Amino acid sequence: MLSLPTLFKPARTPRAAAALLALATLGALPARAAPDEALLAAARAAQPAVVQTLREMVAIESGTMDAPGLARMVDYAEGRLKALGLQVDRRKTSGRSDLLVGTLRGSGQRKLMLMAHLDTIYWPGTLASQPIRQEGNKLYGPGIADDKGGAALILHALAILKDAGWKDYATLTVLFNGDEESGSGGSGETIAQLAAEHDVVLSYEPTAAMQPGVLLAAAGVTELHMTVKGRAAHAGAAPQLGRNALLEASHQVLQTADIAKGIPGAQLNWTTLSAGKVRNQIPDQAEAIADVRLTAPDAQDKLVAALKAKVAERSLVPDTEISFRVGAGRPPFVGDARTRALAEQARAIHAELGAAGGAPLTLVPGTGGGTDAGYAARSGKAIVLESLGAPGWGYHAKDEYVDLDQIVPRLYLSTRLLTDLGKGR
Repeated sequence: MLSLPTLFKPARTPRAAAALLALATLGALPARAAPDEALLAAARAAQPAVVQTLREMVAIESGTMDAPGLARMVDYAEGRLKALGLQVDRRKTSGRSDLLVGTLRGSGQRKLMLMAHLDTIYWPGTLASQPIRQEGNKLYGPGIADDKGGAALILHALAILKDAGWKDYATLTVLFNGDEESGSGGSGETIAQLAAEHDVVLSYEPTAAMQPGVLLAAAGVTELHMTVKGRAAHAGAAPQLGRNALLEASHQVLQTADIAKGIPGAQLNWTTLSAGKVRNQIPDQAEAIADVRLTAPDAQDKLVAALKAKVAERSLVPDTEISFRVGAGRPPFVGDARTRALAEQARAIHAELGAAGGAPLTLVPGTGGGTDAGYAARSGKAIVLESLGAPGWGYHAKDEYVDLDQIVPRLYLSTRLLTDLGKGR
């Protein structure tokens, strides 16, 4: 986790001022209200179906680079949305996966949007070594928390509210994309445009099972390329005539490894290095790529300037040229006072469950992980809240799981929060 204490400076706008006033009146959590017994009973009754949905989703491998697997996953989700009565628009994107936009028309005033992603970071065949299995209260499977758990919660929350006859919204939109883990290059603009047409956006990335909460901020994510140009030569007969780009790139990776530590709001980690195509030639070109996380508006420019200054100080291989390029990335999600007020509302709803809800809901100030909430919040029009998805752990690693004991509290939170939002609360 990143500590982001500077992210929540109040904006000087009437809307932000009103939100701050509303937040100020919240103070500490109020005395615990009684839960909505009908919604709680429905959430409890739905738990076995949620587990079955999780098993079905995880059984469809949908790695972010796997177009056939993604197509099967989108087919599944499209069928589930249609079964709930949503009008579904399946849109082609520039990426490997179609985008699903489902809509319902209601009789209320607010426009609400729910979103989750259907892709995972796992390559096809991972299920063979990491099969779906249950151990105690943990259900394991590749991508089960990040983010098939979030998609499952959306589907079952809507099913509960449909059965209850809830239509207290003007428009309810569900967006499922299949390229979040590869940067949302094909879906990001659509997310931003749709979010700007809504009043509230709830994003269903997972939360930590050990301390479930909602997320108030997340880093922007991009990649930085460092290209080194050298000179080719025969590696055996005349290596001295070459200028080894691989050696120079390796030197600069080591020299700049900690450079972001002096730049507030920036994080850089070199993750790949490539050079040469044949063994017996001094490589004339090398490229290193870094994962970059940003939480301050000027951090990217300062980072690139610092890199250029550092490599100019000292080179290992003379007569080499170094250049930098920053790729298009996901914008940061920086929650405003309205986000904080909505998070406090979610915390109060969760508290209705008392001991049955487990630990109190945590308001997580920020994370270095990227999220599509950055696109959703880009225009500043919608109130955006992140991490309403399934509590779990192990995402982007081995033995990813969802905590089954926390399915009911999360379903209750979603359904209660949506009904409150529909009432304009």
